[in-house]
This record gives sequence, structure tokens and C-alpha cells, in this order.
Amino acid sequence: SHDLRAPLRHIKGFVHLLSDDSENLSPEDRTRFTDNIVTSVERMEHLIEALLKLSRVTRVEFNRSQTSLSDIAGEIANRLKSQDADRSVEFVIGRNLMANADPDLARVVLENLFSNAWKFTRDREKAVIELGSRKIENGTVAYFVRDNGIGFDQAESEKLFTPFHRLPGAQGFEGTGVGLATVQRIVHRHGGRIWAEAESGKGATFYFTLG
Repeated sequence: SHDLRAPLRHIKGFVHLLSDDSENLSPEDRTRFTDNIVTSVERMEHLIEALLKLSRVTRVEFNRSQTSLSDIAGEIANRLKSQDADRSVEFVIGRNLMANADPDLARVVLENLFSNAWKFTRDREKAVIELGSRKIENGTVAYFVRDNGIGFDQAESEKLFTPFHRLPGAQGFEGTGVGLATVQRIVHRHGGRIWAEAESGKGATFYFTLG
């Protein structure tokens, strides 16, 4: 509720300024106030849409099949590169990474993880984003998305999956703080788990299993 109320307070405040002192406002002030109102409305829209997406992942039809994570990741990588062709980003995508997963939900997982990695490597002269896999206990396959971005304090890792929670250092980056909560719900729906390993300034790795 705090996150949803914040843009509403901004809208209310600037509307009052426009109405209470409208005769004394310069054109520049009017423009600045209306721009702030529009920005707050857009922020509210993003938050509401993020909440809707978060709620949908537990209600959509769930159908597992052999799904190529490599193919999905390649499509996402091409889309991200086309959005900002000036950036130097190397995508390292493991070959033939298959999972018994719902294809649509698997795409949501990778879109969120790749988009986060893309976002938090924006200040790197040479960014690297990797999708791979490794065996963990009992022969379970864990998939991972790794980047060389800003990272975070490992002690804060459990808070990553709390909706709307954003770690120190992430405040200067766009986002709603709902993406990783969505990923966690999808992973749990597959009977898997997700965790992260990172160090401030040295990138992050998100591991997940799919049951």
C-alpha cells in the first residue's frame, strides 16, 4: 500500500499547487507540475500492471512440456539488443538447455532475469550475461543467469523476492520491485526453488530449479 500511495500523494500535491496558486504560476512551473503528475500516473500504472502480472502467474493454466530454455533465451537476447544497439553486451547462452516446464511461464522467468541483468550491467563498458546449468545435490539440474553488473550485498539476498522491495544501489534503476517475486512464484509452482549469489560491484548469479 505504501508503494501505491506514494504516486497518489505526488499527484494530489501537484494538483493542489496548480489549483491553489494557478494565477501566480509561471509557464515553466505549470509544465513542471504537469510533467510530475504524468510521471506519477505512469508510475501508478506500472505498479498496478506489475501486481496484475504477479497475481496471474498462480492462476494461469499450467502445462509442462520439454522446453528449450536456450531458444527462449536467444529470442530474449535478440530483443534486448535491438532495443539498445549502442550497448556492448555479450550473451553467453548454453546450448541445448532443456527443462520440463510450462513454456509460457519459463519465458516469463527468463525475461525477468535477463531484463534485470541487462538493466544492472548498463554502466559496464563490456557487459556479459550468461545462461547455463549445473548439477547440484541429488543430480538436480540448476539453471542460472549470471551477469557482471553492480551486484548486491549477499546478506540482503533473501529480501530480493519480496514484492516492491528494492535493495540499496538499485534505486537509480527503473523497475517496480515485483519481477523477482513473480519469478519466485513461477519457480515454486514448478516445485523448484530459486536463490542468488552476489557481491557488491562484482555481478550476480540467480540459480533456479524447476522441480
